[in-house]
Amino acid sequence: MATGSIGSHGEDAAADAYRRRGYRVIARNWRCGLGEVDLIVERRGVLVFCEVKSRRNGVYGGGFEAVTWRKRAKLRSLAEAYLQASSARPQAIRFDVASVAVRDRRSTIEVFEDAF
Repeated sequence: MATGSIGSHGEDAAADAYRRRGYRVIARNWRCGLGEVDLIVERRGVLVFCEVKSRRNGVYGGGFEAVTWRKRAKLRSLAEAYLQASSARPQAIRFDVASVAVRDRRSTIEVFEDAF
């Protein structure tokens, strides 16, 4: 599986995992001048900004470890931009990391809620 398709497969798996847990997918790959948010979901007034990290069988470590302090700061700025650009008025926001291990089109996903 090519690198781009691993990322897309991982984002599909993360979106499905959130849906199974009762979340509504608000946006995938939301973009603005600052960058991109992989996944934005909502449940019971909590808006979640999720960074999805996909790896082949844990190659290069898990996804959670790949989210550096710079990426965290960028995701916070992107969340602020999203809130300014949208009509969303959530009761709370949260930042998650979805770590997806992909092998032969199968995935194992671990969601780190309130990761930072």
